[in-house]
Amino acid sequence: MDAMEAIFTRRSTRRMKPGLPPREMIERVIEAGRAAPSGSNSQATHMIVITDRKVLDELAAIVQTAFAAMEVGPDAYVSLRNSVSASKKGGYVFHYGAPVLIVTANRRGYGNAMADSACALENMMIAANALDLGSCWINQLHWLDENASVRGYLEKLGLKADETVTGGLILGYGYDGQPVRSELKRTGNPVTWIE
Repeated sequence: MDAMEAIFTRRSTRRMKPGLPPREMIERVIEAGRAAPSGSNSQATHMIVITDRKVLDELAAIVQTAFAAMEVGPDAYVSLRNSVSASKKGGYVFHYGAPVLIVTANRRGYGNAMADSACALENMMIAANALDLGSCWINQLHWLDENASVRGYLEKLGLKADETVTGGLILGYGYDGQPVRSELKRTGNPVTWIE
């Protein structure tokens, strides 16, 4: 698969098989993230790779508790409202039960923290698609970055006190054996040409 095909066929895959991909494939995806551009070549995006099912389950329970305690208004971001609503009902697993979760973080107060991490996450999603792995960007940990229980748990996993959680990525084999690749018609992202 060439780069353009990997970009244009990449879609979010939320239903994955429980089996862990080979470590070499996960490492290839991570290396693609590490190769992403960064402001002034800072290379400050920290990736915490979680493949331990017990840790993933514990983190999901902590996240569900944090969201269930939250109140959000009708003008809140749709995905945030959905996460809170699902958590209040119980059984919410923010990482969709995927076998791999890659949490991205960057230096707190660094102006390019989100941009650098976004580049790394996008590179990883494109690499995953090229390797026939499914992936999906996960924002829930970013939204809970200031939650003491979530932060405390993530710090036990390697998040540094001076870092902010910038995003996450789930990774694994698509439930049907392949990542979701159905074409999505683009109706947004307007383009203005000045010629």
